[in-house]
Amino acid sequence: MRSPALRHVLTHLITPLLMCIGMGLAYMGAFVTPEPHHLPVAVVGSAPKAKVFAQTVKDTAGDKLDVRTVATRADAVDLLKSREVTGAYVPSAKAPELLVASAASDMGATAVEKVFTPVAAGQGVPLKVTDVAEPVADDPTGQGLFFLLIALSIGSYASVAALGAAGAALSMRVRALLTLGVSAAVSGIGALLAGPVFHLAHHDLAGVWGMAWLYSAGILFIGVGLHTFLKRWTTLTMMVLFVMLNFTSSGGLFRPELQNGFFGTLHAFWNGAGFVEGVRSLLYFGDDGLSRNVSTLVVWLLVGLVVTGIAALYERPRRARHAVGHPGTATTEPEATGTPAVPPMEREAARTAEEEAEEEVEETVGV
Repeated sequence: MRSPALRHVLTHLITPLLMCIGMGLAYMGAFVTPEPHHLPVAVVGSAPKAKVFAQTVKDTAGDKLDVRTVATRADAVDLLKSREVTGAYVPSAKAPELLVASAASDMGATAVEKVFTPVAAGQGVPLKVTDVAEPVADDPTGQGLFFLLIALSIGSYASVAALGAAGAALSMRVRALLTLGVSAAVSGIGALLAGPVFHLAHHDLAGVWGMAWLYSAGILFIGVGLHTFLKRWTTLTMMVLFVMLNFTSSGGLFRPELQNGFFGTLHAFWNGAGFVEGVRSLLYFGDDGLSRNVSTLVVWLLVGLVVTGIAALYERPRRARHAVGHPGTATTEPEATGTPAVPPMEREAARTAEEEAEEEVEETVGV
């Protein structure tokens, strides 16, 4: 290609086009056709009639439902509050009841209601739906935590360009300290949004901030470390890891039982799921499962620290060689002020690096 300017533009168009493909595949694959896959439900009753009813529901639904029986309504409530089941049906000839916990998943509650409403209708009686764990009135669908996740993610991965590209001249130690500061700022903004601004968290706001910090710091350290090796491809990599795969598997809109096996599997260990489920545990389910989700966020942070450490070791000899090969007194001709002049080739390299850093920052913030 004869025109360097045209080649430069076409090269930079690769990233947004790949983002378009990736976002389409991820979001449409995860959200367009939600269907139950082994959705866990319970039928209350210990009599043979209840067991026969549960087996009939299972046979009718096939792989869509995993049906178990529990002895009492209280047992069913405990399973819902530990998020082991999505719904529990209490059979009755006159007043059948469906127990749900919409704070765990509004979509999941809707799904089990669609399953058992026809069952009650077949008996000619209305179905009573009881929500044993409702989200706060300020977040009636419980999806506010998903949008909080988006805000934290964008603040984190968009900052990687500034820390990695614009801050490339700084030592890794300085960038790591800046990363700690940025993660504190991002998580602080998240806590303000969750608390005073939108009132998603009516209690334990400090815990929400702590998980937000773990989440943000993990993304930032991974991104800053990867930037040493990937350069301008860091933006695309961060989008794949922390948008395409992260938002879709977080459980913020659909629980894994309503998604295909790929996203359902990611939910078990991805950092977005750790944050969303951890905050749900803290706010609505009496800390049930909280330690497991916090552990997930800690592991991602440790991965980030390891990647950043490897990047620091990789950069150290390169910086040393650069310092030896380009001593500060090397000049071509003195300037009128007596300040040493920078060699033309070095000036051009510095200008090119600065332009690439600015392009990367603009590209990252733009998405």
